[in-house]
Amino acid sequence: MSASHKDRYDLCVIGCGPGGFAAAMRAFDFGKDVCIVEGGEIGGAGVMWGALASKTMWELSKDYAVAAKSDRGYCTTALRVDFEAMRNTVFQAVAEKQSQMLTQIDTFSPGRWKGKGSLTLKRGWGRFVSKTELQITSEAGRKERIIADYFVIATGSLPRQISGIQTDQQRILDSDGILNLKTFPKRLVIIGAGIIGCEYATIFANFGQTAVSLVDHTDRVIPYEDDDVSEFVRNSLTGSGVTIVHSAKLREIVPHDSNLNVRLDFSDGRMQCIDTDAVLIAVGRRPHIDHLGLAQAGIVAQTTAYLKTDENCRLTDSIYAIGDVNHHPALINIAEGEGRHAVEHLFGETPRPLNYRNMSTIMFFHPAVASVGLSERACRRQKIAYRAAYHDNILLPRAIAMRALRGFAKIIVSDDAEQKILGMRAAGPQVSSMIMSIALLMDQNIGIRDILKSVYPHPTISEGIQECLRLLLGKSIYKPEAFPRYLKLWSWHPEKAEQQATP
Repeated sequence: MSASHKDRYDLCVIGCGPGGFAAAMRAFDFGKDVCIVEGGEIGGAGVMWGALASKTMWELSKDYAVAAKSDRGYCTTALRVDFEAMRNTVFQAVAEKQSQMLTQIDTFSPGRWKGKGSLTLKRGWGRFVSKTELQITSEAGRKERIIADYFVIATGSLPRQISGIQTDQQRILDSDGILNLKTFPKRLVIIGAGIIGCEYATIFANFGQTAVSLVDHTDRVIPYEDDDVSEFVRNSLTGSGVTIVHSAKLREIVPHDSNLNVRLDFSDGRMQCIDTDAVLIAVGRRPHIDHLGLAQAGIVAQTTAYLKTDENCRLTDSIYAIGDVNHHPALINIAEGEGRHAVEHLFGETPRPLNYRNMSTIMFFHPAVASVGLSERACRRQKIAYRAAYHDNILLPRAIAMRALRGFAKIIVSDDAEQKILGMRAAGPQVSSMIMSIALLMDQNIGIRDILKSVYPHPTISEGIQECLRLLLGKSIYKPEAFPRYLKLWSWHPEKAEQQATP
């Protein structure tokens, strides 16, 4: 087939996850003809295997855990949960989002849309033939080629594997295979105590049908976060019945007909065997780029396998990379923001610089944990002097009314006259909504005195933010002297680091 007969597009987006979809739609806004190439599930891991599916499971497990409580003046005597019905609910949620995405793509397809720009979806796996040409191979093996002026790589990530451990997605699973389970396992071992591992430990513990063991090679869960956050998550997990095994490395998994034998090695020479019915490998994710033929497009991946982009997500003059494939945190909000930013840059609009400092994260534990901006660990690593305030939810009327006392707000500010917000860590009900207010305040780059000109509504969980800020100014309603366990203030300076410790 000659080049003149090949389909030609202004932009080809490789991958139809949340980031790729956002990039395609932004290009459509510019009136461009866009080809979207997807070989797997529409919505990618963000919809089918990741955020949407796992958070649907989390919501269902949270509801079940609340219904199972016996301290609220009501009780249920015949509460039960059906794994297959729960799984079908998750699949229904996924199908709804996939249908929405496909409806929009179809609405603006060349055969239907008469306006400017278009969206064309091609099902198959894309591989570069040159800097301007992509070969697409369908599941049935049919091959076709397209030409595009620009490309956005948005192929996402895959679960990392452990050398020597084979996931069969039946009894030894990763997060992409967790819904292959047909029933709740009586025993589940999770390898990895990062966000994915801790979220699934929370989900299965909430349902109360599974004895969960969480194994990690470090000495604490969520090891990259501040000590108080890690301790809070650990207490939440153990309070839900999760057994945590620290400082252990997985040696092997020995399968038997009726169970699996997980063998662990410890740094002090000990070993431990755990019998279980299923194992979830949750040791992070890696970029999904092996199939792209990047060398044909003149691109060399880093030794870490990530694609190194510039501040505009650009790899070459005509090829951009967004989301999990590059060197930024693997979050859907980042992927979507990068996709929109990249398209704006390549089609001539001057976008606002991406501000990764204010990208917020929600960790769906029991209760949820949210973060934005710098942690104390990051401040110390960068030698930034700071002050911090901690306000426990136990003092909030709304938390008391909800009977949801476990949670806190910790705000970190610059240690100067303005006291601008550097970051926040929070836990408890409604933090997924609350964290965005801090991100907006950080974006405005104003001090806490100006922030406190606004009065928060009552009774709300967000009043914890208000009281935290008042603590930093010595104006809080409740005082640390009366409640030293629940209200705390401290500071850190690089030149005095050896004499300082977080309370």
